[in-house]
Amino acid sequence: MINGFTTTERGLVGRVDIMMPTGYHQDVRTTLTLDEDVAAKLKAAVRRSGRPFRDVVNEALRRGLLAAAPASRQPFRAQVRSLGGVRPGVDLGNIGDLLERVEGPRHS
Repeated sequence: MINGFTTTERGLVGRVDIMMPTGYHQDVRTTLTLDEDVAAKLKAAVRRSGRPFRDVVNEALRRGLLAAAPASRQPFRAQVRSLGGVRPGVDLGNIGDLLERVEGPRHS
């Protein structure tokens, strides 16, 4: 084993998750508190399919998580409008004059 990877003749095998090879935590046990309606639907799916409860729950979670993935969004487009140009007497090249007009003579 090298840095959490198992070695074979072909090279490194496996992945590291928080410095722990995935082989150590592939089957995770978690206690869930299900709402009664959800538990009833899962039990009905188990009876219909004849598959283990665990498999039915995992499939339902995978489908739900896949459906909840964010859809691709259209890029935001701004509507550009003319603001009528620069007022007469305003020089955009003179920052000091602009600051004085906006903030007053004591703009330092």
